[in-house]
Amino acid sequence: MSFEQLRHKPLVSLERPRELVIACAPLRSNVNLSRIARAAGCMGVRKLIACGAAKVIQKIARNSVYEGDVEEGGAAIADGDEPGLEIAVHRTLAPVLRDLRTDGYRLVALEQTTNSRSIFDFRFERRTALVVGNERSGIDEESLRLVHDVVEIPMYGLPYALNVGTATSMALYEYCRQFPNG
Repeated sequence: MSFEQLRHKPLVSLERPRELVIACAPLRSNVNLSRIARAAGCMGVRKLIACGAAKVIQKIARNSVYEGDVEEGGAAIADGDEPGLEIAVHRTLAPVLRDLRTDGYRLVALEQTTNSRSIFDFRFERRTALVVGNERSGIDEESLRLVHDVVEIPMYGLPYALNVGTATSMALYEYCRQFPNG
């Protein structure tokens, strides 16, 4: 029995908005930030907080955010009928994490530490802030002291870590797998 496969662009409807926020340490590469923005948009995430000199590259982020710079404290929101990704830019990560804690978010760092847990065994809370580190230096010690949990993606070869954009996409997917309806 044969049947024809037709390519399509499915949009899964969420029953409720995602309660996931992504908080990025200052990244070295706007390409990585743009890839994270695109993945977040694809997963229905509504808020990304970027620290440092953040700029999203529209060709990479595609329809997830407006083209152009986002000034500190400002935000960019996607065009179209669907609610898009809001991006807020702040100077440093630790004050952002303190505010998210105050707002009731469970802070989950994506980092390799002596006490990190495998993401395969971790149960996210619905109201989570996923904390993502710098490509080279990871998450600074002050910020690590503020998080509730640290998860890592097990590595089976070299190098010892995935690219920050790839790792963040995988963590977003795992969160969405656990909360498929929002």
